[in-house]
Amino acid sequence: MKVSVLKNGPLKVDGAIALVQDGAVLPLPGPAVFLCRCGASAKKPFCDGAHARIGFKDESATADA
Repeated sequence: MKVSVLKNGPLKVDGAIALVQDGAVLPLPGPAVFLCRCGASAKKPFCDGAHARIGFKDESATADA
């Protein structure tokens, strides 16, 4: 599994094969999942693109600007 932090966006998780919720194993929708970092997603913990709508800037991007 590989986790990448996307600039001003979500966490990208490659190679994850399942999520466990209440003891049930749930298949993932594709080879990668995107997890919300901005807190505004209506589909938490998954990203729904809200970061772009609200103008989310991560700390590393702000520090380098």
